[in-house]
Amino acid sequence: MKKTSTRLADGRELIYYDLRDDTVRDAVDRRPLERTHTTSEIRRDVLLGDSVAVASHRQGRTYHPPADECPLCPTRGERLSEIPDSSYDVVVFENRFPSLAGDSGRCEVVCFTSDHDASFAGLTEEQARLVLEAWTDRTSELSHLPSVEQVFCFENRGEEIGVTLGHPHGQIYAYPFTTPRTALMLRSLAAHKEAADGENLFDAVLARELAGERVVLEGEHWAAFVPYAAHWPYEVHLYPRRRVPDLLALDEAARTEFPQVYLELLRRFDRIFGTGEPPTPYIAAWHQAPFGALEEFDGVERGDFALHLELFTIRRTSGKLKFLAGSESGMSVFINDVPPERAAERLREVASS
Repeated sequence: MKKTSTRLADGRELIYYDLRDDTVRDAVDRRPLERTHTTSEIRRDVLLGDSVAVASHRQGRTYHPPADECPLCPTRGERLSEIPDSSYDVVVFENRFPSLAGDSGRCEVVCFTSDHDASFAGLTEEQARLVLEAWTDRTSELSHLPSVEQVFCFENRGEEIGVTLGHPHGQIYAYPFTTPRTALMLRSLAAHKEAADGENLFDAVLARELAGERVVLEGEHWAAFVPYAAHWPYEVHLYPRRRVPDLLALDEAARTEFPQVYLELLRRFDRIFGTGEPPTPYIAAWHQAPFGALEEFDGVERGDFALHLELFTIRRTSGKLKFLAGSESGMSVFINDVPPERAAERLREVASS
């Protein structure tokens, strides 16, 4: 992998990740952009104990442009985009309309491929490995920023999810706090460690699932299963078999096998509802241990956390979506219409050829 860092016309950082070591990246951003001004502010909800990012500047962000005006495609001739070069393998750049900025963190865009009509599931194993290396490198770099406490790599796919750009891409949020979802896991981890004579909760969950009926697929270094209390109609958790706190700690064997397992998982997601259906909308979310202090989670060390990816779709059956209505949105109590055991069975049935 070759990494080349440059700057866009408005001062934002852009980084090329290339498969070939001899690739030269010297294209200049020719757009007449002024420096971006953001208004991101973190406000804490004292009743719920969580935080909200207020970012009014995002109202003017790019919204469903036609394919020939996609800002994530390479620059071609006089069609100028966010990527100055005429081609690329993987690119990461600072979001022009970030939810988090400055002392409130940082947001980045990850373009998986220059092919506008592709998808992550259509990448080669070599391309998917390069994306993994980009996620890992950005996790490392962002973790050293003084305002960052947790790094979150994720992909939103499909208009039903709320995606406004059709080009295959994901995002990275670098939060200035430990997110509420991670805090819940850490509290459960601490409670179980105390109650179960030091046993690690993540290890216990993985062992239980691998011994049960909700396993979707297994490799030598990774395992995927539908969790016992799945919130979403089709939800899969992907764990490395050797517990590590973040992407940085994955060994070479796990990095090598990851593209095989993950691409197979994504291709199965696209086959859940039949080959005649539109591509399955999904969210793919990496959960990594925070880099901040863990004093509030009694007895928990950073190495107790288990890196894992959660993949889920809001489509519950052909042509129907799972909406977060009163119970889910109002009280955070999910109601799942698809039994997790049936979801796992279906994902085993649609193994791609």
